[in-house]
Amino acid sequence: MIELRTPAEIDEMRPAGRFVASVLEELVAASAVGVNLLKLDSIAHALIQKAGAESCYVDYHPSFGAMPFGKVLCTSVNDAALHGLPFDYRLADGDVVSLDFAASVDGWVADSAVTIVVGSARDEDLRLIETTERALAAGIAAAQPGGRMGDVSAAIGAVCRAAGFGVNTDFGGHGVGHTMHGDPHVPNDGRPGRGIPLRAGLVFAIEPWLMQSTDQIFTDPDGWTLRSLDGSRAAHSEHTIAITEDGPLVLTAR
Repeated sequence: MIELRTPAEIDEMRPAGRFVASVLEELVAASAVGVNLLKLDSIAHALIQKAGAESCYVDYHPSFGAMPFGKVLCTSVNDAALHGLPFDYRLADGDVVSLDFAASVDGWVADSAVTIVVGSARDEDLRLIETTERALAAGIAAAQPGGRMGDVSAAIGAVCRAAGFGVNTDFGGHGVGHTMHGDPHVPNDGRPGRGIPLRAGLVFAIEPWLMQSTDQIFTDPDGWTLRSLDGSRAAHSEHTIAITEDGPLVLTAR
């Protein structure tokens, strides 16, 4: 069921957005060559506890997950595209790492992700990341009251395809509210003028993700991490937005 939030409720969601943004900023600052993924997860866990927030991930167990996630942060490294389960791994020079974090503050959820390169960066990795960021910006710009969800999807897909990347639509954006994942689904490609109407009060996450030379994925033996089928690197960018009468409001702006 798609729910529309009142202006007062959107204001109530702002602290969750600010918190998620602040945690990602701290995690980006803490990510460096030699840092263990489990250390990053522990930093996020400590920040959740300090803020009196709640993790959206630790007990999360959807149909596509092998078991409850068990961590508070997704860390997807190199060929890991989404849902990277933190494990005992120290970041190496040149690693591409996506940090995806969602939390609930006072009953409202926000969800966001950022991809960075640790240490020395390859041009092709920076281009991949930059394309997801441009696609995210295009999707946000298209989220205007009076439009259709297909406008958002088409804007994302156009940026990705123009850059020469294939687009996987198995996983995409989603409604956000009192829970992390809800209606509507926000595909990363589509046709303008199609889909549900975009109305003020609609709150959802937009999250383009790309792999360098494939649009196919498989599930890692850990039961959670989704990896590129050909081993090529991946990147992921995400914000939670609210549609207002004045246009899109980015709740997780950093």
